[in-house]
Amino acid sequence: MTTTGLDAIATDAGTFAVLAMDQRGTLRRMLAAVDRADTPDEEIVAFKRDKIASLAGSASAFLVDPTFGLPGARAAETTEHFGLLLAAEPPNRLTHDGEPVVTLDPAQDAAWVRDSGAHAMKFLVQVRADRPAGADGRDTTAEAVEVMRTLVADCASVGIPSVVENLVFPLSGEEPLSPEARADAIIEAAVLIDQLNPSLLKLEYPGSPEACRRLAERISAPWAVLSAGVSSDEFADVLRVSCDEGGASGFIAGRSVWREAVAMDHAERVAFLSDTGRRRLDEYRSIIEGRARSYREAAA
Repeated sequence: MTTTGLDAIATDAGTFAVLAMDQRGTLRRMLAAVDRADTPDEEIVAFKRDKIASLAGSASAFLVDPTFGLPGARAAETTEHFGLLLAAEPPNRLTHDGEPVVTLDPAQDAAWVRDSGAHAMKFLVQVRADRPAGADGRDTTAEAVEVMRTLVADCASVGIPSVVENLVFPLSGEEPLSPEARADAIIEAAVLIDQLNPSLLKLEYPGSPEACRRLAERISAPWAVLSAGVSSDEFADVLRVSCDEGGASGFIAGRSVWREAVAMDHAERVAFLSDTGRRRLDEYRSIIEGRARSYREAAA
């Protein structure tokens, strides 16, 4: 029987152990940092293929981009079942007065996700709930809300789960956020998105056990914590707190698992991913077992 809905990207327990590998521009910058800026597209596809082939069975699903990750998933040779969460945000995002603007790519709608063979849509936004309308009267937060409202409704109409990811950002002219202000920004944006009823939220760690508790009190949708490129050990701690204090339903994490493999050739990276990468992913799985809140419980 075909698994549908969030079950298709979740563990049997209704939690999320998703390996994020949808990076495009970020991956190019990582490659440039290790003197591999001229890496051809087909090698990037092969890198993503190797991640899936090496880590299937430990990950409940893989978050892939359409350019490199989806072809890599199709080319991966594994007998293990895995779900696919497909990134649908435009690869090149617009800005207004130096701040991000959220837009849809009409060609990458819920039907496109379904027809690609993926099980759920991931859509990245950058929203600050406290952003005032600009001097020109433009309210980019209100625009983002309407984009997300359209996206969530589109996914619901097709039967594809909507996974909305938010990354906070400094407002124009704003000083770097203090830990307290950053926690507030993460929580208030999550509340704003939660009101639109997405299937799952992918959120930054709000920074402390207390902030995780505040987050849990304010949202009703299930949420998974992202790794934000921190070290594997640091993310293990973040994951424990997010589940214990914030009621997180698991993780959607990437670079904390596979970062070092960027500098490796095929044979070396397969060995690294199959050993160190799988060990890290299995550690995260062990952390969420019996600790993460099932998304089914949250949805109920």
